[in-house]
Amino acid sequence: MAHRVVAIDLGGTNIRAALVEADGDIVKRERRPTPRGDATPMALVEMVREMAEDTDVDKAVIGLPGVIDHEKETLVSAPNLVQEWVPLLSDAWLTRQTGLAVSLANDADLAAVGEATFGAGSDARDVVYVTISTGIGAGIVLGNRLMRGRYSGGEIGHTVVDRALTLGGADGTVEGLGSGTAIGRAATGAGIDAQGAELTELVRSGDPQTVAVFREAIQSAALGVVNLCWLVSPQTVVIGGGVGMNGDLVLPIVRELVEREGPAIEPIKVVNAALGDDAGLVGAAAWWEAVGRSG
Repeated sequence: MAHRVVAIDLGGTNIRAALVEADGDIVKRERRPTPRGDATPMALVEMVREMAEDTDVDKAVIGLPGVIDHEKETLVSAPNLVQEWVPLLSDAWLTRQTGLAVSLANDADLAAVGEATFGAGSDARDVVYVTISTGIGAGIVLGNRLMRGRYSGGEIGHTVVDRALTLGGADGTVEGLGSGTAIGRAATGAGIDAQGAELTELVRSGDPQTVAVFREAIQSAALGVVNLCWLVSPQTVVIGGGVGMNGDLVLPIVRELVEREGPAIEPIKVVNAALGDDAGLVGAAAWWEAVGRSG
């Protein structure tokens, strides 16, 4: 039991907690709404403490949707969280509050570690994880180590794929053109009276106008993946997220552009995430090694 770790997925809507074995197996889990009125994140602290009760655990990993300063081990920004929490969320503060060694992780980075170690990328040395959802994010694992600088990176959603739009003052980024939000916006602009799952089913049914809107958006996301492949030459690209997990619709488009425009050193496998929403929780088991920390 000494190798178990507490894993937290701190989102703007819910806090999910798990107790995870060294092999990535989740043995206990809990889910609660994220409180919006609390000035301090004590609900988070309590969930960590509860997960660590009656077991030999000394580490916790907190995954959250924000930018982390890995040098100071603090959260820099997280627009979807209670803003009073941001200056408090640090490794040091959480360690004092919980009695465990705590490490903050960007949620996409943590999911990348999970998929690269235990999921769809476990048979590859170098893995890129991309989530296509409301927004677009990514994490990069090279040789079992997470690639990161002082600040959490891999933010391909904010990279530019349309020069004319960007220089004209519009949003020409991967996220602005290829995310779930972008698909919904483009559908509305095209007069399509459907959003979310209903829109996806229209694509799946072959509705020509909806298929055209969807394909154009996913091509923008795929170009972001191509650019990332040129930067790090992975063996495997893992696609997750609410939009990305529609593999029958998304993967052929991404594979087509990666094969046509990406590095030709060796074939790059493009697959769906295997761990689903649990990728970040499971990734906590390998996080400390992936970031080169011993404690």
